[in-house]
Amino acid sequence: MSTVLGAGRGDGVAIGVGALAPLTPPGWAEAGRQLLAGLELGVRDVNDAGGIGGRPLELVVRDTAADPQRAEAAVDELARLGVAAVTGEYHSVVARAAAARADALGLPFLCSSAVLDALTGQPTERVARIAPAQSHGWRIYADFLLGAGHTRIAVATQPSVYWASGTAILREHLAPRGGSVVELDTGTLGPAALCDALAAHGATALLLLAGHPEPAVPVVRAVRRDPRLAGVLIGAPAGQPEFAEWATLLGADGAGIPFLRYLPERLTPLGARVEAELRERTGGAPSFVAFEGYDTIAVLADVLRAHGTDRADIAASWARADTEGTRGRIRFSRAPGIGVRQWVWPPVQVVDRDPAEPGRFRVLRTG
Repeated sequence: MSTVLGAGRGDGVAIGVGALAPLTPPGWAEAGRQLLAGLELGVRDVNDAGGIGGRPLELVVRDTAADPQRAEAAVDELARLGVAAVTGEYHSVVARAAAARADALGLPFLCSSAVLDALTGQPTERVARIAPAQSHGWRIYADFLLGAGHTRIAVATQPSVYWASGTAILREHLAPRGGSVVELDTGTLGPAALCDALAAHGATALLLLAGHPEPAVPVVRAVRRDPRLAGVLIGAPAGQPEFAEWATLLGADGAGIPFLRYLPERLTPLGARVEAELRERTGGAPSFVAFEGYDTIAVLADVLRAHGTDRADIAASWARADTEGTRGRIRFSRAPGIGVRQWVWPPVQVVDRDPAEPGRFRVLRTG
């Protein structure tokens, strides 16, 4: 394979690694910055340890801005530049577009954070994923709701394959267990009208299956201020409350809203060191997304050391990967209904911000 980056072996020429992340609106830029911080720290650690056979890794970053077409164009460009593989991305619909394009080009893609089950339209060996599948995490979240006594669930939705998939997972998991799900469309219902519909339905939990900050933040404010809904649990399985911007915008209103995050009870020794360094880089507690970024590079570096930089060899090596990550041992396998090589499974927690201390997270359930 003729390349622009990484031509030749053992000659000190950098090995290019593509990195996709939403770094500008309408992408969730805070998530993108966390992801990039983890990727960059992973590359630094690999290079400080001598690189790959004496060759440094070079991260080639492209901003997707939550735009699938922009992601496809970035994958095309990265392929022309000669990167050995593509990594990253947070938004599921964007990652799906990137995965399809990478697969068509024969370019290995190690997806860091996107969770949509159908990441590819058909099974492929070229794509692997660090994050759990949406169905795995959201079923754990549904069990949390049931355990807390919530069977009448409302979801505030926006049109999206990702949100529709989440609604279907919740409905399919809750229905056999006596639960029900009603959809409230934020495109047709403003915050006040949504509160009226929620009160009329009698749901005891409202899940935010909608974008951040709009319309999620106005919905939270409206529900918190409506005395009819004082007992309603607000939830956000997609993880909006994880990030500092959520607490900044909502203050105390943003606490007590359970969400999914992918961290263990205790990080590995590597994870503890990485957490301290990420805290310095990000100026605060790192999100699980930053750990996903770091783990992505750790896995890719092990694959490159063992199997070289040929794209076909990298793609064939996902099944043999075995890496000590920040959150546990990472190995990829096939999971039912998942068309990519999947870490089965990353740790999953249901967490909220403590109403008594919104800067502190409480673990409500693990899975």
